[in-house]
Amino acid sequence: MALFKLHISLPDRPGSLGLLASAIGAAGADIRALIVLKSEDGRGFDEVTVAVPGTDPSDLVDVLGSIGGVEVISVTPLD
Repeated sequence: MALFKLHISLPDRPGSLGLLASAIGAAGADIRALIVLKSEDGRGFDEVTVAVPGTDPSDLVDVLGSIGGVEVISVTPLD
């Protein structure tokens, strides 16, 4: 599994983070760390470190991007 740091924006409302975490698990990835960075103008901004199967996070990014209101701002590989 490869590690990646994702910066994510999502709606700042109850259940949004749980939905995000469930989608990460459903995509076969594992959350290794999560930092809530800020909440601003009805949006939450989080940094999530994930382990993904293989070496390509594209499938996970696609799954997260398909969730209404979720935006993957950046993906950084971690060595």
